[in-house]
This record gives sequence, structure tokens and C-alpha cells, in this order.
Amino acid sequence: MNKVTLKIDGMACPMCESHIADAIRKTYSEAKEVKASHTKKEASFVIDKAIDLSLVKDAIDKTGYKYIDGKVEPYEKKKLFGLF
Repeated sequence: MNKVTLKIDGMACPMCESHIADAIRKTYSEAKEVKASHTKKEASFVIDKAIDLSLVKDAIDKTGYKYIDGKVEPYEKKKLFGLF
């Protein structure tokens, strides 16, 4: 499982966040925990497969926002109280 974090310029409000989240979901329908923050100027999501950041970049750029950078890191879902 991978966590993808994207730096995005041009978001100014919650509606902008929604546009970014929609673009991510359209590009990768398997994406989970899709979040965007105009105050942090970033978006993130979790996905089970390897991804191509250029596809996400193209999708975001088409919405009128500017993709700055992205990174993919291994992600392990946190377990309840660390017991499982």
C-alpha cells in the first residue's frame, strides 16, 4: 500500500479542494482516503497499487491548478491500539 502526497498551487477554497479530490478519484478510482487542503496547498491519498505521478499531474493541470511536486511512500494502515 502506498501513500501519495502532492503539492498543488492555486487552491483558494474548499471548492478547489473538491475539484482536486475529484480529479484524483477520476484518475485512480481505487484511491482511498482522498484529502485536499487549500491552506496546506497539498492533497493526499492511499492506494494499493503503484502509480504514475505524471497521470495525476496531467489530471490536476487540466483542472486549472498547478501540480508542483509529488511523492509516494510505503503506507501501513494503523491497527487498533497496536494489537493486531
